[in-house]
Amino acid sequence: MRDKYTGIKLVLFDVDGVLTDGSLNVSSEGEIYKQFNVKDGVAIALLKAHGIRAGVVSGKRSAALDYRCEQLALDVVITGCSDKLSAAQQLVSEMNIEPSQIVFVGDDIIDLSLMDFVGVSYSPADGHVLAKKHASIILECPGGAGVAREVAEHILFSRGFSLEEMYQPLLIKDERSMVVQ
Repeated sequence: MRDKYTGIKLVLFDVDGVLTDGSLNVSSEGEIYKQFNVKDGVAIALLKAHGIRAGVVSGKRSAALDYRCEQLALDVVITGCSDKLSAAQQLVSEMNIEPSQIVFVGDDIIDLSLMDFVGVSYSPADGHVLAKKHASIILECPGGAGVAREVAEHILFSRGFSLEEMYQPLLIKDERSMVVQ
C-alpha cells in the first residue's frame, strides 16, 4: 500500500460538503460566508511540509472561498468548475504529473468522474452514496469536520510516518509563522 501513497504529488479537495458541511449562507446579495474547519488549514500546511501540493476544485465560486484559498496559499485553485475531470486532465498536462499521483476528495455526483480518474479518492462519511461507492476510502469525518486533516494524516501514515514524525516539520518552525487560521 505504501507505494501507492509514496508517489502522491497533489491533493485536490472539493469544497462544499468536503471542506465545509455543505451549508450555504445566502442573502439577497449572494453568499455571505462559508464555515471552514481550522484543522483543515493545518492539514494543508502538513501536506506542503512533506512536499505535496494542495488545491481545490469546486463547482461554486464565491468571495468567501477565494479568501480562504488565499489564506491557505493553495497551489491550485479552480472554482466555478462544472467539468472537474477536464480541469484535472489539464492539471496533469500543465504540472507534468500522472493521474495516479493525484488524490481527490469529493462528496457528490459532480465528483464521480474525477474520483475515478485519480490514483486515490476519498469521500467524507456523509458523502452521497454514489461518491462513497466510487471512493477508494470512506473517511470517518463528515464534510466540514476536519476532512482534509484526516486525509493528510492517512496519506502520511500510509507512507510509514508516525504521528510525531509527520508533524515534526511543523513543530520545528517558528510558532508565529505556523499560525494557520
